[in-house]
Amino acid sequence: MMLPMYAKWELVAERLPVIFPVGIAQRNYCIRELSAKTIFTFLYIGAIEGADVFLGPIYVYRMTDLQSQMCSDDERLAYRSNMLKKSFHIEGVRWYADNTREPIRDETLREGLIVVGAVSERADVPTTSSRPRYALNKELAKLFDPGLTGVDLTNAILAWQAKSLTPSALARVSLLRMGTGGKTGVPVQFPNGDARTLSPGPSSVISKAVVEVFASKFLKQPGVLWLSESSNKVAVQDVKLATAIGLDIVAKKDLPDLILVDLGPADPLIIFVEVVATDGAITPRRQRALFELTDNGGFDRSQVVFVTAYSDRESPGFKKTITGLAWGAYVWFMSEPDNIVLFQEGGKLLPKAAGISNMNCVE
Repeated sequence: MMLPMYAKWELVAERLPVIFPVGIAQRNYCIRELSAKTIFTFLYIGAIEGADVFLGPIYVYRMTDLQSQMCSDDERLAYRSNMLKKSFHIEGVRWYADNTREPIRDETLREGLIVVGAVSERADVPTTSSRPRYALNKELAKLFDPGLTGVDLTNAILAWQAKSLTPSALARVSLLRMGTGGKTGVPVQFPNGDARTLSPGPSSVISKAVVEVFASKFLKQPGVLWLSESSNKVAVQDVKLATAIGLDIVAKKDLPDLILVDLGPADPLIIFVEVVATDGAITPRRQRALFELTDNGGFDRSQVVFVTAYSDRESPGFKKTITGLAWGAYVWFMSEPDNIVLFQEGGKLLPKAAGISNMNCVE
């Protein structure tokens, strides 16, 4: 991927207050000089989403005025490739001292630019690692092209704001930033008041959202019968509640990651939820196996719901598994919690009583 057009950090500083208008959360962290120099450095080394190049705070605080004026591609690539080497000599006086690492990381990036979706952070790099992990939003990067001026610049900024700074867009960024829980794991609050900590990882983050967000939005009186995770096959197993409603949930190979129950309706609903970070959606074969379980428990099939949960429509797991999803099942995205997709079978709609309530459903 080619480097972005060279832009002086002063140009970046000039445009930031226009791009991030008054009223944006943590606006000061997004428009101050430290932010302008941070975004300049993203552009300088080409750390743009999709380029597989990432920035760490060290690239910013070791930058100098002399280096920043070296604008050829070769000079910029040399800085990107060699800056982390102790032997690499950088001409001029450094912009900032080493202890500026924390304000760049914690304020400018995590509390400012990441919150508004201007910067993304790699989830596969441990929080304790010094490896570069940040990339600038590729559409935002285009707004700092020096050749983009006047009405064209104004229109481009307005278009980016309309797409990226709406309440729903910012809520989506916030949900996707829930992270992997680090070394301490992912805490989950269950409907009955219990709390558990799941192993760190993207699947646990989606499971947390299903229990805390999905269940409260779409079920009247939710309960968790079963929750499994890769490191602990049975993280939660409410055998007493399952037995009370006539469902045998002794561990079987076809059980999904989560089994929820809605005790609100006169006839309880059983909701089988498969969490997909990379693979493992509710397929027709698994749907048949789970129907056998509920048939044996005396449940009418109208009381059984199948859901596959993903982090986002852009997630690799969704793109990989969508073609194998079972008809008559639902899909829910953590990043768009108010909506749910129904894979409708044939021309007849499933009765609402047999599905999920309070939903904005795309069929």
